[in-house]
Amino acid sequence: MILVCGEALVDVFVGDPGTPAATALPAEIVAGGSPFNVALGLARLGVPAAFLGGLSSDRFGELLQGILSREGVDLSLSPVKANPTTMSVVARGADGHPRYAFYGADAADRLFSTSDLPVALGDGVRCITMGSYTLAVEPVGEAYLALAEREAGRRVISIDPNLRPSIIGDLGRWASRFDRFAATASVVKSSDEDIAIAYGGRLGVGEAVARWQAAGAGLVVVTRGAQGAIAFPRGAEPLEVPGRTVTVVDTVGAGDTFHAGLLASLDASDSLTPDRLAALSRDRLGDALAYAVAAAAITCSRRGADLPRAAEVAAALAPKERP
Repeated sequence: MILVCGEALVDVFVGDPGTPAATALPAEIVAGGSPFNVALGLARLGVPAAFLGGLSSDRFGELLQGILSREGVDLSLSPVKANPTTMSVVARGADGHPRYAFYGADAADRLFSTSDLPVALGDGVRCITMGSYTLAVEPVGEAYLALAEREAGRRVISIDPNLRPSIIGDLGRWASRFDRFAATASVVKSSDEDIAIAYGGRLGVGEAVARWQAAGAGLVVVTRGAQGAIAFPRGAEPLEVPGRTVTVVDTVGAGDTFHAGLLASLDASDSLTPDRLAALSRDRLGDALAYAVAAAAITCSRRGADLPRAAEVAAALAPKERP
């Protein structure tokens, strides 16, 4: 089983009023949150997954719990709190550009604390993954750091920074905190865009990788949009895989799909232990990267974070017959 830690929230997409005098705006509610997507993605790829995060007892929390449960994600470790569900509101301004407002103060995901951590994890939990803004806000950030430090070395720890600068605030403080997470990580999965944001352009991809591996991280994988991904095994030469040609509808959830696909492929080859991951062959690593890229390409081909199922990825990777 893979244990996914972090936030589950709702995105509220607000449309334009029908007339200037309109008193109600059309809106669309979409379940989301990077760790939520990863948990859902793992389940769709056939990997047993559990979610560890604060969930609300409000209507949105019920929606999120229902979706995860229907996909087969185990919620038994997640406390349900009376606090509200975090909402991200997206609306178009007068200039036509999207504007974002984030409502998460005292929300259930943020108020997950060390007292909510399971005292022990069963032997069936092979990997713990976490990421996004819940690494950087309190008390939840301290709780997940305590879990990562407690379990490091015994299980694979996979971290995705997935930055949300408007939420996390001081990037210098974030960078110091992330070094502590990196010290526990068997895997760091990041995007080149997140690296540019995190360090204000002061560090390139190679320099960020060197920083995280100096802190203690093992394998670092950096996604590069349409250009595919590049892996940096600790103490070995980088390995690149190209992107896949696809008609892009949108890229929402692509990074989360990649992360889920990478872990699913490693799990399928029985590589999700710290020792086996450290000794992973280049062929096996290349296969895992190719699988993750194919999964992410499928998500990009359709609207929203509609993550693929295992059969879809297998079909995308199957050799094409010549006419």
